[in-house]
Amino acid sequence: MAAARPLVNVYNALSDDTEVSGSVELPGVFSAPIRRDLVHLVHKNMAKNSRQAYAVNKDAGMQHSAISWGTGRAVARIPRVASSGTHRSGQAAFGNMCRKGRMFGPTKTWRKWHRKINVNMRRFATASAVAATGVTPLVMARGHRIESLNEVPLVLDNLDGVSKVKEALAILARFGADEDVERVKDSKAKRATKGKMRNRMFRQRRGPLVIHAQGKDGDKGRPLVELAFRNIPGVEVAHVDRLNLLQLAPGGHMGRFCIWTKDAFERLPALFGAAPGAEAELKSGFVLPRSVMANADLARLLNSSEIQAALNPKKAGQRKVPRKSNPLRNRGQMARLNPYSVHQRRQEILDAEAKAAGRARVLHKKRTESDEKIKARRVASRNFFKSMVSDDWTFGASA
Repeated sequence: MAAARPLVNVYNALSDDTEVSGSVELPGVFSAPIRRDLVHLVHKNMAKNSRQAYAVNKDAGMQHSAISWGTGRAVARIPRVASSGTHRSGQAAFGNMCRKGRMFGPTKTWRKWHRKINVNMRRFATASAVAATGVTPLVMARGHRIESLNEVPLVLDNLDGVSKVKEALAILARFGADEDVERVKDSKAKRATKGKMRNRMFRQRRGPLVIHAQGKDGDKGRPLVELAFRNIPGVEVAHVDRLNLLQLAPGGHMGRFCIWTKDAFERLPALFGAAPGAEAELKSGFVLPRSVMANADLARLLNSSEIQAALNPKKAGQRKVPRKSNPLRNRGQMARLNPYSVHQRRQEILDAEAKAAGRARVLHKKRTESDEKIKARRVASRNFFKSMVSDDWTFGASA
């Protein structure tokens, strides 16, 4: 399960040190099943709902006076520009493979841009994303620097009264969240694609998400906490009643580092349900999902006395498996099938040894021959050659 402890410490945001001002019960939403596939699906469909329709001109690439030449000219049957006296005449037109031609499948504005998402599916995905924010390995795996934090989730009290950016930076540094802000600042880089021409010059990582429950009492009807954190790189602010999956799991990746106010943290049971299987007060018809396994420690379950008592005892002895071997490679198997193969193999070895011994004797005889015999053999060879040369019949001499 995502939740491993019943209570969460609450820290005073306005104190000079990390003072624990109290504790609150961990909401049941942190025990919801973490469905990575569901979060990815809902995030993908939600991100499509902010797209703007686009299309090419319906007449683009089609404003030519062109007609096909037909067959019989040893050229393609693509329409060709009429007229003469210019390089353009006779060139192919209209096709997507042609210069100045239209694209294949011109885009239309009536494409299905937006996606409908079931309400309970969207709520389930939000609950999974909230539960993932309380799992430290998932938060660190997403890249957040939370090594200096005391615990996750981080709940702060008296944060609603902060309205200055300087005070907000001091609070983040006091509780160890400034490392994540520095990571965001260092990640800012120029975009590599055409987005530079479309008001998206830079790209950077996402930092902490501050979740509050404050009403509108600040400048221009905005909460004070939003005024304090709005200008810090990577830091975003969200109201607990309007939690957005695009902020809780940017890119469809769960485990964003969240900083909760005490009021927002205490409001979660009313929004999602007090416990798994309980109905939410503020969301009609929504029941907080229950995990399939009450205990995720599978080894503990398998080794429990209840399951071990229901299992069959271990079979004694060793199961004999017939050995399959190739007689052409295994001599022992061949000897069992054909006993004469042993004598045949032995005879082959003896013949090979005798042949090798004969070659060795001949070679030894040549190497140990005396110098007189070698000289005599050379003289005999020369004499034989001279006798052959002196014979007139050998070269066809006339009588």
